[in-house]
Amino acid sequence: MGQQKTILRALAGETLDVPPIWMMRQAGRYLPEYRATRAEAGDFLSLCYNPELATEVTLQPIRRYGFDAAILFADILLVPQALGADVWFVTGEGPRLSTITSAEDFAKLAPASDIHETLNPIYQTVRNLAGALPRETTLIGFAGAPWTVATYMIAGRGTPDQGPAHALKAENTALFEALLARITEATIEYLSAQIEAGAEVVKIFDSWAGSLKGADFDKYALEPARQITAALKARHPGIPVIGFPREAGEKYIGFHAATGVDCVALDNSVAPDWAAEHVQSAGCVQGNLASSHMVTGGADLVTETRKIVTAFSKGPHIFNLGHGITPDANPDNVQLMIDTVREGRIA
Repeated sequence: MGQQKTILRALAGETLDVPPIWMMRQAGRYLPEYRATRAEAGDFLSLCYNPELATEVTLQPIRRYGFDAAILFADILLVPQALGADVWFVTGEGPRLSTITSAEDFAKLAPASDIHETLNPIYQTVRNLAGALPRETTLIGFAGAPWTVATYMIAGRGTPDQGPAHALKAENTALFEALLARITEATIEYLSAQIEAGAEVVKIFDSWAGSLKGADFDKYALEPARQITAALKARHPGIPVIGFPREAGEKYIGFHAATGVDCVALDNSVAPDWAAEHVQSAGCVQGNLASSHMVTGGADLVTETRKIVTAFSKGPHIFNLGHGITPDANPDNVQLMIDTVREGRIA
């Protein structure tokens, strides 16, 4: 039955008449049922670490919309926490972390092999989902890419330009690269455990890849993705991997071959026609409707959705947004998007 799942077929290189569809952050604050469950959990991290409630919020958009995939509800900063960083969330402002800016800070981090005790509740959520999802729905696990995770660990928070991480990279390259290596090792361990628990696909989110330029992109975005993908495929032959080097621009070209990922997720800063010619020619692509359409809706949403479906119709494609859906999105617009993507499907 597994290979009949549409997302697995697209990831294997098949061109489908109707692209499968899921949505980044599809379980989230735009849904009233999510907000109710979040309130029950008490806070964001408590929700992530509660397998029953995390399972519930992962299933909510599947029940409401019938997406072709569910993505594990978790957060990219759970890996730093499992490595020993302090992590907390400030309401209305986002995550905060203890910082890694010196050899002394780095020495306090745990080995990558020690993360599992902290992360066992996440693996239980994956097991729950593997048993609860509809048979046709693919289960996606995920982690943050090492560069993106490192930017938070170095700065202690999200920053507009990832300046603290760039500064450490320039001023103490050895420490920066040691941190990146530790995160890479931990990410392999984390994703491998998700796969063992039942994830059928994994995705590597490099949300801040676009701030790496030239050789730095190759060394600190592309190479860790290659290492993670190679290790996972060695441990779990046939596991599909999606890479998302957001705002990579021209660096999207060749990303399939250089990293070994089965699919490259695209942000909405690149034109679908350009991406079809230069990126999809090498394999499956995912994307790339602007998430703002989930707020504004209307004819523009329909027009842009059809444009993307048409542009990628000659090759393997998974329909998605170019970035995560925002809390101010209208749930009705999500349904309109899905109906537009699937309008050619014969019931």
